[in-house]
Amino acid sequence: MITKRPNPNSKQHAARLTLDNKLSESVPSRTTLEALAVECASEPSPDNTFQYAFCLTKSAKADERRYAISILDNLVKEGYEHQVDCIYGAAIALYLNGTYAAAREKCEAILRAEPDQAPAVELHLACLDAIEEENAKNVEKVVIGGSAAIAGVGLALGIAGLLLGGSKR
Repeated sequence: MITKRPNPNSKQHAARLTLDNKLSESVPSRTTLEALAVECASEPSPDNTFQYAFCLTKSAKADERRYAISILDNLVKEGYEHQVDCIYGAAIALYLNGTYAAAREKCEAILRAEPDQAPAVELHLACLDAIEEENAKNVEKVVIGGSAAIAGVGLALGIAGLLLGGSKR
């Protein structure tokens, strides 16, 4: 199956552009992250932990986003009352880390419970567009790699033919 590039005029692509713009404008400052970390350490509570982790989901650093995912997943496991927000935060971090399929799965979990949750709908559409684009790039790599392999085999056969043809004389 040949996968084509996502339609730049699609609802999915528009949602992705909008979301990417929002996320680029919401990267927390180092000062904000440090203040939340101090508050979380000095006054431990599920709410403080959530605020810190949710802020980390939009960090410029992938390792901080991975840490946020683990904190938010633990809050869900512990029965934190704002589970949908935890799952959404983890989905944002996964999306920013380029783990689009896992982010999509988290969005789908939210949408099964709350079908009208607009941020999850937007993130879900953005994930679908990103996955489509990834698939198209992967197909292009396979096609280009396959073409190069065929050209290499053709070249090798041509050289072998010349060598073998030349030895009969």
